[in-house]
Order: sequence, then structure tokens, then C-alpha cells
Amino acid sequence: MKPGQDITRVAIVGARGQMGAFFVRAFHKAGLDVATLDRPYDPDATGDAIKAALAGAQLVILSVPVTAMGDVARTLAPALEPGAILADVCSVKVHPLGQMLGAYAGPVVGTHPLFGPVIPDGFEPRVAVTPGRENANGDAAGAVSRLFARAGFSPFDSTAEEHDRAMACVQGLNFITTVAYLAAARQVPGIEKFLTPSFERRLEAARKMLTQDRELFQLISEDNPFMQETVRQFTAYLDIAAGGDLDLLSARASWWWRDKA
Repeated sequence: MKPGQDITRVAIVGARGQMGAFFVRAFHKAGLDVATLDRPYDPDATGDAIKAALAGAQLVILSVPVTAMGDVARTLAPALEPGAILADVCSVKVHPLGQMLGAYAGPVVGTHPLFGPVIPDGFEPRVAVTPGRENANGDAAGAVSRLFARAGFSPFDSTAEEHDRAMACVQGLNFITTVAYLAAARQVPGIEKFLTPSFERRLEAARKMLTQDRELFQLISEDNPFMQETVRQFTAYLDIAAGGDLDLLSARASWWWRDKA
């Protein structure tokens, strides 16, 4: 691709999944030519089928589970067009980027849409874009960002490490502290009689995480290289709470509303 050239043909691998199907619709709506491919790592996906789906694709997006990333990338790499960009939409970046870089010698870009297949009203659909390997023009990450912007999303630049450190808190620590809190709460005899509106709101917020998305959150937490470090940092704050210094914790927590004072 020439510097500043727009991507016009995309191939989405895992197009029948929720996020894959979401991006098929979004990119079609943006006027792109979108090819689809599902489960290329299964024996019934022939080499010819893979080549046909990836023919002419300037960008190939892997919308597959993080546990399958390495195998899928290695399967697809020989069929990618020269100079095609290989990207993913995983919730972690350090390990998936490393797997794509190891499987494919061309340009690689990591992305993470910070939303699910249903975007809440009023939520800005941000997409983290993390460079892996640039193309000869040094424009791979820029081309991917422009593509997301044309499709109505809000891309921003990040490194893989910055992303995973943030996600260790936003996704991983949120999951771990929620399950630990609710597991501890169930030990209290007769607790169901004492539920307040705020506790019920917390239960409702956790319900989908634990009943539908538990395996997903477990996988992305386990694959994040900064997860254990983040948990250790959090336990230090629990030690402060155990020492009774809630004023200090409250003051630090109020950082989130620093612009509202």
C-alpha cells in the first residue's frame, strides 16, 4: 500500500462469531469490500477456500479466540497477499502480537475494540491500535486507524504493554475482584434478606460476566502478562483498608472525578 492509501478490501476470519459478524456489518456499511472466512484451522477448510477468501485483501482481521490465535495465524500466513496487513481484535495484545509476528513476515497491527457486539447508547466506540510491524511505507497502523475511523469508530494509538497494563485493571482486576467479593459475600448466613438497592445493582452488573462471559474473562485474564502484578498492587490497597486508613483510599479513588470538582 502507498502512504496514506485507504484500505478498500478486508477479510474477516471468524465472521460468524459475534464480533466478527459485527465488523462484517460495520465495514459493509462503510462501503468496503468484505470477504469472510470461518474456522480455517479445521480440516474441512481447504487451502483453496482460504486463498479465495484472502485474495486481494489488504487487511486480514483475526476475530478468533486468543487460544487459537497462533494456529490460525500460521495457517493463514502463506495465503496472504504480499504487503497485506494481519491484525486481530483480541482483548490482550502482547501475546497475540507476538504470535502474529512469529507466524507472518509482513505488516502486523493489533487492535482492541473496547466494546462488545452491542454498543450502549452514548458510549464512544473506542478502538486501541497497537503497532506490531510496519510495512515498507511505515503506514500499516495508520491505515488500520483510518479504516476504523471511516467505519464510525474512535481509534487511538497505544503500545501493547500500555494496553495490557490498562486491561489488567479494566477487565482482569474487575473480574477477579467481583468474583472474590461475591464468593466472600455468599458465606454470610442469611445475606439474601439484607440486600440493598446498591448491592442488587452490583449483582445485576456481575450477572452476565459470571453466567455468560466467565470463560472469556478467565482466558483474557490468564493471557495478560501483567495480571499477577496488578493483583499484587491491589492487595496492597486492601492492606491499607485493613489498617483502617479509608480516608487515604477514598482520596485516591476520587481521582476519577478530579475534573468535576
